[in-house]
Amino acid sequence: MDIENRTFETLTYEAADGVAWVTLNRPERANAFDTTMRLELSTLWKALRKDDAVRCVVLTAAGEKAFCTGIDRDGIATDDDFDFDPLAFDDPGADLGPKTNGLWKPVIAAVNGMACGGAFYLLGEVEFIIAADHATFFDPHVTYGMAAVYEPILMRPRMPFGEIMRMTLLGNHERLSAERAREIGLVSEVVPTAELRAAAQWAAAAIASAPPRAIQASLRSLWAARELSRQQAIDLGGPLLALGVDREDLAAGQAAFAGGRRIEWRTR
Repeated sequence: MDIENRTFETLTYEAADGVAWVTLNRPERANAFDTTMRLELSTLWKALRKDDAVRCVVLTAAGEKAFCTGIDRDGIATDDDFDFDPLAFDDPGADLGPKTNGLWKPVIAAVNGMACGGAFYLLGEVEFIIAADHATFFDPHVTYGMAAVYEPILMRPRMPFGEIMRMTLLGNHERLSAERAREIGLVSEVVPTAELRAAAQWAAAAIASAPPRAIQASLRSLWAARELSRQQAIDLGGPLLALGVDREDLAAGQAAFAGGRRIEWRTR
């Protein structure tokens, strides 16, 4: 798929210097996902797997009110329409996230505004989250008589058990502020709204400046360490190390180090 020339109905896409920006673009619906957005996101994630020019992705949303408020009940089948046969249930958010679609390039979420419910299908599959200072996080399912299942499962590794349990059970009665989300490790950085794009671009550009094989193998290693036992993850270390080391990249990196080139780092 020629991503650069593709026209999307529910997304905008731009890429330059190794960094792609994917923007949820339904601000009039608080960037809730409908069937079209589901299909467009799935198609885009899969296409980015094969686009060697893109080395890091930033996922954000149009407007400042909402990053994503989950399922658009007017644009996709809702719970009243679901057949809850446990052997034949089609999860409406199953194909939203980058990892589900086989994209193992780094994805940073830049969250502006509300992120709730089905937004966690996306946030559960990114590498880290940078939030605007007015961002909030909550899960309203139980308030409206729905069980919260897939969303908290995806978010559980990102939050302490008591925090994800509290957010799930309190539903619409409480929202995590951006600062509280940073305190518990859900968010890595909180910035003023006007600085959100610059903060995400800085991180994405820094990641994109590194050799892509090294980045992707490191990323796969950390996801394996999170989801497998310690020994299972260690057993994958050798193959992942071999896959992630390009001899030319390694030689160039060592030469730069020996030559005294240093990165201008910053403290967070």
